[in-house]
Amino acid sequence: MAPRSKRDRSAQVTPRQGAAGVVRIIGGQWRSRKLHFTSAEGLRPSSDRIRETVFNWLAPYVAGARCLDLFAGSGALGLEALSRGAAHCHFVEKDRATAQQIRQHLQTLACRDADVVTTSAEQFLTDAERGWHIVFLDPPFNKDLLMPAIDALEDRLDEGALVYVETAKGEPVTVPSSWRVVKHKTAGQVEYRLFEVEA
Repeated sequence: MAPRSKRDRSAQVTPRQGAAGVVRIIGGQWRSRKLHFTSAEGLRPSSDRIRETVFNWLAPYVAGARCLDLFAGSGALGLEALSRGAAHCHFVEKDRATAQQIRQHLQTLACRDADVVTTSAEQFLTDAERGWHIVFLDPPFNKDLLMPAIDALEDRLDEGALVYVETAKGEPVTVPSSWRVVKHKTAGQVEYRLFEVEA
């Protein structure tokens, strides 16, 4: 087996809390734009390699989609979707400073097709309307945040909605019977899946 490239080896390194990090938008109108963020506990942007694969999967569906980035963190997934033509994205991030960084990124990019909500995923889903076409679930790993979010989403997604789930390798994931896995890959210590909601 060939050794992983330096890019791959560093893909999942999380900057220490308070350190500076950079997210690079891979495709679309903001391709190659670099956005800086200050790390916080649990903040772990999806690597370039993984995002490139995920958005290849999503390529036929992103343009015009209404998206939800539920554990937004750096905002990498939602920003990538907007760059590629998504109609709107809700970013949900409970850490106030991290949420403010996403607002600053949107201002830097002159993007008005997004809202940033500073609250927990569960609280947001308690009050939110339905109608998202693509949902991104990439919570901090091994913090027991994923399953409550999946449970709360079950009755809020329409047939045909797509749900992206990113976890630590081997972290248990149980989804509703109406969610059909359409893609599933592993990269290093990260496991990622794409589900489609069926009737």
